[in-house]
Amino acid sequence: MANSVGKNPRIRFETSHGNFTVEIDTDRAPVTAENFLQYVKDGFYDNTLIHRVIDNFIIQGGGFEPGMIQKTTRPPIRNEAEQGMRNERGTIAMARVPDDPDSATSQFFINTRDNDGLNHAGKYQPGYCAFGRVLEGMEVVERIEGVVTRTAGDHQNVPMQEIIVQQVVVEGAA
Repeated sequence: MANSVGKNPRIRFETSHGNFTVEIDTDRAPVTAENFLQYVKDGFYDNTLIHRVIDNFIIQGGGFEPGMIQKTTRPPIRNEAEQGMRNERGTIAMARVPDDPDSATSQFFINTRDNDGLNHAGKYQPGYCAFGRVLEGMEVVERIEGVVTRTAGDHQNVPMQEIIVQQVVVEGAA
């Protein structure tokens, strides 16, 4: 999916803990980028939670409304982790079911450190597709990473106080 001005799209996350902006790599992960951008344009991520926080690892969102109510998603996409973008500190990647590489739908995570174990390393380690990078607001991601978590039902590492993603928008979009 090419941006009309030749620049990668910038996505602004407005959260209850502050804002951060990511740049999406539409060339290296076109299927993943198109999927994510469609969720953004549909308003799917508005009023959702950062529902999983693991210190010195990741923050994750994109699948639950307040109260840990799971949202209905579109069908899963093909894993593009083999494209070579690495799960480094500050990258955004797609979450998926551990034993099904092609199961990513709407959930994403931001790496808060270099996570080499999440990278593609062949047939038996398909990896998690990184498809962009935080450009501004990494201090907000770090603030979120530092919150106190708990277990909520079947979910571990859930922030004690809900972290609301109020709005996610494509910067400069009309």
